[in-house]
Amino acid sequence: MSIYDTKPISLDKVKTYPLASRPSKVTIKDFAKPVSEDASLRDYLSSLPNILAVQNLRELSTRMRRARELKKPIIWGIGGHVIKTGLAPIIIDLMNRGFVTAIAGNGSVLIHDAEIAMVGSTSEDVDATLGEGVFGGADETGKLLNSAARNGEADGVGLGEAMGCALAQMNSTHADHSLLCAAYKARLPFMAFITIGGDIAHFHPNADGGALGATSHTDFRLFAEVVRQMNGGGIYLNVGSAVTLPEVFLKCVTLVRNLGYELRDITTANFDFIQSYRPLTNVVRRPTADGAGRGYAITGHHELIIPLLAAELICGAAEE
Repeated sequence: MSIYDTKPISLDKVKTYPLASRPSKVTIKDFAKPVSEDASLRDYLSSLPNILAVQNLRELSTRMRRARELKKPIIWGIGGHVIKTGLAPIIIDLMNRGFVTAIAGNGSVLIHDAEIAMVGSTSEDVDATLGEGVFGGADETGKLLNSAARNGEADGVGLGEAMGCALAQMNSTHADHSLLCAAYKARLPFMAFITIGGDIAHFHPNADGGALGATSHTDFRLFAEVVRQMNGGGIYLNVGSAVTLPEVFLKCVTLVRNLGYELRDITTANFDFIQSYRPLTNVVRRPTADGAGRGYAITGHHELIIPLLAAELICGAAEE
């Protein structure tokens, strides 16, 4: 017998209810279905469980189709990892289908995409070249980016457009795999936001900080105008940029509202294999707060999730 004066609480009068009477968040109609050997892509997409991330992906694809129908911007903000994981052909195809109407990228996007256009390869082994001090020393890359910045400043255009123009004039061998080339050909805004000193081309002999800054600032104002047009159904996707683009997007949102424009009924989403503070706060939550829209956070590797999003947009279950 216990020596304590306090006795365990009695369970005799606990209230219960019939299981069937309780609303539940998961039912068997939402379960995954096995896939047969001869299943189509649509069959596969329909077989996924309509739960959590799959449900979010389907909702997002529905909103993207609505934005296309309304002719509202569908902006893709991307980091360099998106290029390095080979996703440019997927995004170019979505561009041709009307699911990409503007692209924003950081400096690494320009470098990797330009190298793909010029020689069909990119992403050097930093560990192998840093000790010798030659990391980032590719001559053509440095000359292209910095010359484009100078020409862009002279022409009064942004850095993204200037890079697209430079690559187009080169008749790049692998232009069909380049986002810059595809966007320039389609006259689709491509906006670049650099951190001076953060990209390899900034220590090349022809680097011009003034030209880099001026053209990137032009792109900031262009980005703000595209964000302004999101009102009433537009989309912003942040894919693989943990710091730069979430900060730039937030500043565009506040600039648009500062100028007195309404920015409501918008959809934002962050795609990354780690959900970081800035994308969750500056992309998913803050711009859509107070009923201004809906934000999604979808976690996974870009090389898996973005093709899955593309498949859902083109022939997924939401289409039915």
